[in-house]
Formats: sequence, structure tokens, C-alpha cells
Amino acid sequence: MTPVEIRHAVDPQTARALDTQGLRANFHMPGLFRPGAVKLVYTHYDRMIVGGAVPNGKDLVLDEVQNTGTATLLERREMVVANVGEAGKVSAAGVDYALDNGAMLYLSMGSGPVTLSGKGRYYLISAPAHQAYPSRIVKPDEATRIDLGSAEEANQRILRQYVHPGIMPTCQIVMGMTTLAPGSTWNTMPAHTHDRRSEVYLYIGMAEKQRVFHMMGEPGETRHLVLANEEAVVSPSWSIHCGAGTAAYSFIWAMAGDNVGFTDMDPVAMEDLR
Repeated sequence: MTPVEIRHAVDPQTARALDTQGLRANFHMPGLFRPGAVKLVYTHYDRMIVGGAVPNGKDLVLDEVQNTGTATLLERREMVVANVGEAGKVSAAGVDYALDNGAMLYLSMGSGPVTLSGKGRYYLISAPAHQAYPSRIVKPDEATRIDLGSAEEANQRILRQYVHPGIMPTCQIVMGMTTLAPGSTWNTMPAHTHDRRSEVYLYIGMAEKQRVFHMMGEPGETRHLVLANEEAVVSPSWSIHCGAGTAAYSFIWAMAGDNVGFTDMDPVAMEDLR
């Protein structure tokens, strides 16, 4: 059975009193990519499960996860597998999916055990589901591209919507990737919240000594976490989620909750940030 870490939900009043160690213990998700292993983090934020898998020359099977209370992880859940490594293969429900770097695979509720193999480094996002929608791969050139920001504001970036109503139907998960242009550092600024769903960021594409200062907290009580490459952070519905890096980077964003509409967000004015 796959070992699982737990992240219990934290309310904004409690978060205000947390020191750096407390913030990291509750919101930070390091060490997801361990050679030859699957690691999962079960969060109590919209019951999202976040994980990583690195086959490293052997097949890894993701099947029963005790925390879900079901025979297999996907019995009542959907999942997205994003490959941030070399070419690999994912098998589920009798179908083999070749997954290249930068592609994302949506797996339907009821897909059964999932086998991960090849040279991929697989990022996993799962959320509860109520209906089985077709499984499918979305490649980078099939995602919806949106160009945002400017070099003058140090936030020029490309946002790609992979798992999105404009591409495919899902129960809860909306997921994509944002890549900053060289010389740009800020993501998701001006900031926003969305009280109807939670979000997870996985920062990637960073050199070993580079870092992102990830901003979180209520708009009037902001906090920050310092994150390295391939580290994730969960953002509660009440929290902003943005950041600035010491160099350009990419991040995979994933949301789950009441609404799959990408634009369902509550903007925060710059003058309201503290």
C-alpha cells in the first residue's frame, strides 16, 4: 500500500500565528520525486491528493490508498498525471499511454490500478469525482495558450490550459502550466483568491541554487515560503498564491472545488496587499 502524508486544513486565523516552520509543515510539500517510489500527500483542502512517482527502471503500481477508503485510488476519483521528466508510459484500464515531457494524462474515475514506467518523472493530482469522463492525453501544443504580462513588469509568461473545460470535461480538476520568459520573475500578480476551490502549485524548471519566494496568506496578512525546484505548495481557498523567483521558472497549477470555470476568482487590488 502506498504511504501517504497528511495535510490537515488550516483556517486563516490559525495561519496568522504560524512561524516559518509551522507554515512549511502545513502547506509545503517537498520530496515528491523519490527514485523508485511513489509519494502521496492527502490534503483536507477539497480532498486533493498530490504526489510524485519516479519509476527509475521499474514499474510502479498505484492502487489502494488507505486514506480514500476504497479498493483502488480511482474508484471514486479522477486523476491527472503530468510528466516533468523524460518519455515514459502510463497504463490504466487496459490502455497504455505514451507520455512525453510536458504532456498531461487525464484518467477517468474507475480506471483501476495505474502503472507508471519508463524514464518519466510523474506529478500526480487527484480529486473526488461523481462521473466517469473519457481518459485522454493533452500535449503542450494541444493546450490553450494565453500570453500574459510584460517584460516591463517582470511578469511576461505563457499560460497553458491543459485540463480545462475548453479542452475536455472533468468533475473537479482544472490544471495547466505557466512558464515565465527569461528576465521575468513574478507569477500570478496582481494576486487573487477563489473561495470556491483550493489550488496547488508545483515549481519546476529551476536550477539547483535558484528559489521562488511563494506568497500566501490573506491579502491583508501575507506570508511567504521559500521553495526549490520540484517542490509543491497547497493554497487554501482563502489564501493568495503568487510568487517571485531568483530567475525564470515554470509551475504547474491544479485546482479542485465547486467550480471548473477558470476565471472564477476574486481579484485582489495591489493597494489591499499587506
